Amino acid sequence: MRTGYMLLFQNAHQGMPDAEMVRHEMRIAELAEPLGFDTIWSAEHHFDSYSMLPDNFQVLTYLAGRTSKIHLGTAAVILPWNDPLRVAEKICMLDALCDGRFILGLGRGLARLEYRTFGIDMNQSRDRFNESARMILAALRTGYMEGSGPYYKQPRTEIRPRPERSFEGRLYGVAMSPDSAPIVGELGGRMMFFVQFSIDQHLPGVEIYRESFRQHQHRPAPPPLAIDFTFCDRDAGRAEELARRYIAGYYLSVIKHYEFNDDYHAKLKGYENYANASQMLRETGLEKAAEAYANEQAFGTPQQVLDKLERRRRKLGDFEWNVCASFAGMPFKDVESSLRLLAKEVVPEVKRWGEDRFEPVRASA
Repeated sequence: MRTGYMLLFQNAHQGMPDAEMVRHEMRIAELAEPLGFDTIWSAEHHFDSYSMLPDNFQVLTYLAGRTSKIHLGTAAVILPWNDPLRVAEKICMLDALCDGRFILGLGRGLARLEYRTFGIDMNQSRDRFNESARMILAALRTGYMEGSGPYYKQPRTEIRPRPERSFEGRLYGVAMSPDSAPIVGELGGRMMFFVQFSIDQHLPGVEIYRESFRQHQHRPAPPPLAIDFTFCDRDAGRAEELARRYIAGYYLSVIKHYEFNDDYHAKLKGYENYANASQMLRETGLEKAAEAYANEQAFGTPQQVLDKLERRRRKLGDFEWNVCASFAGMPFKDVESSLRLLAKEVVPEVKRWGEDRFEPVRASA
């Protein structure tokens, strides 16, 4: 099973300038290749210390020049916030620069702050995503983009540099709701999700994705990708203390950034499912909800992490594992020690669990 390292760029470091935090994060990111991870993933977020990654292509292009083997993935490009023609151009340029190591992950976004600041109606997010995704994927197949839909009217335009390789097998889509899961399957992508609650609760969405993929692609769906916020230490007590402290801190930042204390999602087309999360939060209470969230993340000693992942695998089947190790102001010395320990004692075992034939097609020499 493939493993990845997830970049969030969350500045909760008291008194640390943003630019300094960026330099620390990039230093840690460059460790992912020598430590044996398969992919570096980068989120896209704007206007908030929650996650400062306004252009994940820019970050991954820098890392392309600093690495030689590791794959580089967007987790994700938020299509309603980006012009599809520019996205297609950036994809082709980065894929050429890194010789086929690029992995395309797509998403539609959830935060009212980001939509409002960009001046985009969130009620249009699903339709904008669907229209843009189809245009981009067609352009990557044909080398030309065109569109006549309600949101993106694009005269037929050639993409230069031309797309050199197929993106079949290296397309991913974030699916955190029953509304998104079938779309990812229809597009032929691999499902990505953040572990938010028990795998039993995630399974219905995964099955919706799998059925959609089978229906549209006429073959079984590939293993999904699950993202954990984690901390690993040889001392079980220290691992639990730090993990719970910083995972709870991250959870509170999620509530704030996405305004889950408000019930506005219930009034938005395509986001109705998130209203249930807001209702559950009000009923459970913030402290208990944060504790429940932390309980589902894979943290602890190396063996505790492996045990939790093995229990998940029994229910979910094979899955790709993506770790976010830097969040909520965790000191970078602890981020690095955790990542090194995961790489030494967890990642090699996870890779032995399943065989995934995914490998981007390389350009011929």
